Amino acid sequence: MRPSRSGTFTDVHAYIPNSSKDELVLKLLSVDPRNYADAPTEAIRQVFSHIRGVQIPRNGPLEISDVESIRMGTTIATNALLERQGERVAF
Repeated sequence: MRPSRSGTFTDVHAYIPNSSKDELVLKLLSVDPRNYADAPTEAIRQVFSHIRGVQIPRNGPLEISDVESIRMGTTIATNALLERQGERVAF
């Protein structure tokens, strides 16, 4: 599973071995406090719900004993540099 969080959206690509549908792609708002506290965690919850066929409650612990890997990337820092946002740290 590879969540990638940017300023606006969190994109997810989940590879599901030994499944009738090997891949799952999701897109969530990176900030949506009315629905979830953290977009990558919500994305993982949605993937687990889909794979396991049961609704997993929000904001609860996630059972990960059967997960081989989760990789996450972000463009937040890159976007801040490109948009010249953030604190000046040199010169």
